[in-house]
Amino acid sequence: MTGFSNGGFENDEPVKPKAGFEPDTASLREKVILNPGEKWRILKNISIISFAFMVQFTAFQGTANLQSSINAEDGLGTVSLSAIYAALVVSCIFLPTLIIRKLTVKWTLVFSMLCYAPYIAFQLFPKFYTLVPAGILVGLGAAPMWASKATYLTQVGQVYAKITEQAVDAIIVRFFGFFFLAWQTAELWGNLISSLVLSSGAHGSGGDSNTTTSEDSLKHCGANFCVQSSTGILSRPPDNEIFEISMIYLSCIIAAVAIIAIFLDPLKRYGEKRKGSQSAQELSGMELLSATFRQMKKPNQQLLIPITIFIGMEQAFIGADFTQAYVSCALGINQIGFVMICFGVVNAICSILFGSVMKYIGRLPIIILGAVVHFTLISIELFWRPSPENPLIFYAMSGLWGVGDAVWQTQINGLYGLLFRRNKEAAFSNYRLWESAGFVIAYAYATTLCARMKLYVLLAVLALGCVGYTIVEILYRRKQRKLKKQEKLEAAAKEKEAAAAEAAAAAAAAEANGPTEVEETDDELDDLEEDIVVTHF
Repeated sequence: MTGFSNGGFENDEPVKPKAGFEPDTASLREKVILNPGEKWRILKNISIISFAFMVQFTAFQGTANLQSSINAEDGLGTVSLSAIYAALVVSCIFLPTLIIRKLTVKWTLVFSMLCYAPYIAFQLFPKFYTLVPAGILVGLGAAPMWASKATYLTQVGQVYAKITEQAVDAIIVRFFGFFFLAWQTAELWGNLISSLVLSSGAHGSGGDSNTTTSEDSLKHCGANFCVQSSTGILSRPPDNEIFEISMIYLSCIIAAVAIIAIFLDPLKRYGEKRKGSQSAQELSGMELLSATFRQMKKPNQQLLIPITIFIGMEQAFIGADFTQAYVSCALGINQIGFVMICFGVVNAICSILFGSVMKYIGRLPIIILGAVVHFTLISIELFWRPSPENPLIFYAMSGLWGVGDAVWQTQINGLYGLLFRRNKEAAFSNYRLWESAGFVIAYAYATTLCARMKLYVLLAVLALGCVGYTIVEILYRRKQRKLKKQEKLEAAAKEKEAAAAEAAAAAAAAEANGPTEVEETDDELDDLEEDIVVTHF
């Protein structure tokens, strides 16, 4: 066989890129090609993930709200909840980014949600050596689960905003609002199940000493309630009722896992692992771990830590302390579910309402509403003496607490998604970490502090959190003004350049005197938004 050989390049070696060279450029990255009709599929996926979490937390929220009352002996219920959130803190640091990269977002959701099943099952065998390890498993699974959910909502929100040509921050908050609408209805269904089961049995009307509370016992309710002196006030329901509740809740967990596994589209459809993108780069476990720690060094993240801790503490208070010190103590265990249904319904309605209203009035008025509501409620609970003669007050307090919680859940989650778009996994891991820290702090002193001191602690943390949020809001708005000013100056420079196209010297001078660029940070557009291509055929 004859041929032509060119020896001129025989000893040439490929030229290696310089150290620090970043191949993640718009020209090299894989594009996400979608058509306008994809928006309906995105909405379908948002509905599926929201419904699955609603079913999942129908079981968990219903179980958690009863822990401080049905497992009150030796503080077992509260200790098991504390184990959940202590493990969640550790999990937030080490697991989410690593597991999401290994399993992808969808399958991280599936396996993490399964971790809740043993905790529900072991309600039938409530011992420290069963509930505490099961609680730790829940905590280890919860951080990857919540980080996956937040990553999914944020990324499809960016795609949806690109397709519909709407503001990204408004879409992200709207999607979080819809999610929390469905998620908060879990309070309704979970508490309805527990209340109906307990009300039909020995803890129903006329069958339990809790339904008739003496004046002497009422003196120890409310802000005066102390766990150490509560012996005899609360009693555990019969085992057959606990069995019935646990089996219903366990079925919910299995159903939720099946919904995600079968019906949810993988996030790779929307650019989860695009070739050449930052999100697709294979990092080692230590690099992924360091990403979570690096997130903590960012000023915005540090300023949001107090309000994020408060979110965990206020949820722990309404789910454990309010149900125990106010509802169980004055009305009876069988009324916990009904009162918490009010919390869940109002929370769900406000979650979707705030997500929709934000685009008209902005984030700040909604945050102010949440702060005022919680400051007022905490102050009232310091002096209110609960009595079974005024049951409507319990429902009003629970509902208003739901208003405040809906503000924090939608707005702060959305704010994390807005500020840290390029580091979504690490950012939401930090959110869950500090929220979990709030739970741990609240449960850590649950059996040692009386309700009055817990309320004072809540007030202090809320005040600190509001200060931190205010600074973040000021910095963000200042940056947005600079960006708008820069855009106007650039537009003016382009007009001037077009008008003086023939005068090359004048055009060069205009370009030399152009505006100084604003430093790029996490709240800029990330590479996904550059890589979405919407086809119109």
